[in-house]
Amino acid sequence: MNKIRILLAEDHVTVREGLKMLIGREPDMEIVGEAADGREAIERASELRPEIVVMDISMPGLNGLKGTRKLKELYPEIHVIALTRHKESGYVQELLLAGASGYVLKQSSSDELIRAIRAVHSGKSYLDPAVTSQALNKSSPGDLKVAISSSMQLSNRESEVLKLIASGYSNKEIAAQLQISVKTVEAHKANSMKKIGLRSRIDIVKYALLQGWLATN
Repeated sequence: MNKIRILLAEDHVTVREGLKMLIGREPDMEIVGEAADGREAIERASELRPEIVVMDISMPGLNGLKGTRKLKELYPEIHVIALTRHKESGYVQELLLAGASGYVLKQSSSDELIRAIRAVHSGKSYLDPAVTSQALNKSSPGDLKVAISSSMQLSNRESEVLKLIASGYSNKEIAAQLQISVKTVEAHKANSMKKIGLRSRIDIVKYALLQGWLATN
């Protein structure tokens, strides 16, 4: 069985050891490397090419946010799961914009991280249920009705493209998966965003949450 290759980026040794024990007991996962800050995470990712990096946000030097942004710039195929104590929407939005595919709270059950790893590995995005509730609560009932009714205007292909964008795939990866050109992906993205009034990747992720496209448990 091919195991999910994971790199841990966490500056506290005790926490890192705990994560190693937690992930190590899963038969379909393996820790291929460790890092103590964002800069080291990028270096180790370059050497080891893991499938997933579990990234602590509050690290010295190059923090998790900057590390995620740089990592996705260099290696867009590597998925990042942000691990943090912060559940404020500002942190969530910044990490999603940086390219993270998952967001898990340290204070949540340890099962949340395991679920996040499997969801992200399967091509989905994953938001901790506590964060998801908060994100949905920030949308008024009116916004929810608009989003649901607007979804009727999208073609099946436009919905497919938005769903994959929300799940963290790049335009190039989407093009390969759907067997269309990158320009066609960009056209579908632009058309669908215009149709339903979305302005950014954050808006796409929120829309995907409202549509129930993203794994949350």
